[in-house]
Amino acid sequence: MKRSSVVLAACLLLMACSKEDPAPEPVRPVLSIEVKSEDHESLGRFAGTIQARYESNLGFRVPGRIARRVVDVGAEVEKGALLAVLDPTDQQNQLRAAQGDLARVQAQWINAQANARRQQELFNRGVGAQAQLDIAQTDLKTTQASLDQARASVNQAKDQLNYSELHTDHAGIVTAWNAEAGQVVSVGQQVVTLARPDIKEAVIDLPAGLAERLPPDVVFRVAGQMDEQVSTTASVREIEPQAQSATRTRRARLTLAQTPAAFRLGTAISVTLSSAIAPRIELPLSALQETDGKTRIWVIDTQNQTVQPRDVAIISRDANTVLLHGGVKPGERVVSAGVNSLKPGQKVKVDEDSPR
Repeated sequence: MKRSSVVLAACLLLMACSKEDPAPEPVRPVLSIEVKSEDHESLGRFAGTIQARYESNLGFRVPGRIARRVVDVGAEVEKGALLAVLDPTDQQNQLRAAQGDLARVQAQWINAQANARRQQELFNRGVGAQAQLDIAQTDLKTTQASLDQARASVNQAKDQLNYSELHTDHAGIVTAWNAEAGQVVSVGQQVVTLARPDIKEAVIDLPAGLAERLPPDVVFRVAGQMDEQVSTTASVREIEPQAQSATRTRRARLTLAQTPAAFRLGTAISVTLSSAIAPRIELPLSALQETDGKTRIWVIDTQNQTVQPRDVAIISRDANTVLLHGGVKPGERVVSAGVNSLKPGQKVKVDEDSPR
């Protein structure tokens, strides 16, 4: 009896040793994303340029044919710099004619002055008539007026000659030429555009619908297209009251908070519009699992490398993303793909963030 008990115990021990230990559940790799709270809503991104706030369209004050252009587009000029010159032949001829008239009137004035002096002397000696003296004095006054007029004509002709040269009245940068050498221009016709580089602004074209419903707290972020690290904020200075018929856009001019040195005239920029909103959480649509009428996400325990489901409430969704109202906190990580095959407490291997 004792021997049989020993044999039975040995058999039981062998049977226990022959049973295989259950295999551990495999660790599943998952794509994940870190939860971030958004407190600004993007209203769009638009291309634009840096332009001068003040520009002058300059033209000649006299008509004529442009003889030469002195500077090219992009040139920086100082106050009083020469920009272009007209053929001065007509103005020179007018000046010569005015100077000839002046010489003739000066000779007449000298004769009238001598005649008036002579008639005064004769009248003082009692041999001259009062009528002759009055005529001589009247001729002197008339000739004096003609002399003043001739002198004014000479000054005017000199001014007309000076106007055949186009000079700047302030320092600036030449941004456009609207006439070429050899072209005949009229008085005041736009010839060259001069921009003042001291005050710059951003210029963009906004869709008419967006321009009409811009929120009062809209924020404009202006960045260079070649280097987005060069950026600043801006505010609306003016928006054109009417939309352009071809594009249905309205031009907006923005005052820059700062003007980086890289923002030269003509620099291409991108302007991002955003406005403040109540904090919300946006996740990719693939992070949702909808079963039994419930919507949930899978939150990763980063210490234990496990996942647990969590019910969430949806604000809105589109084809790619979903907005959540609570249920998860910023900084937590959630599974962003393959949620339908997960189990509570399952071990996972977290990969890099997946793109939204």
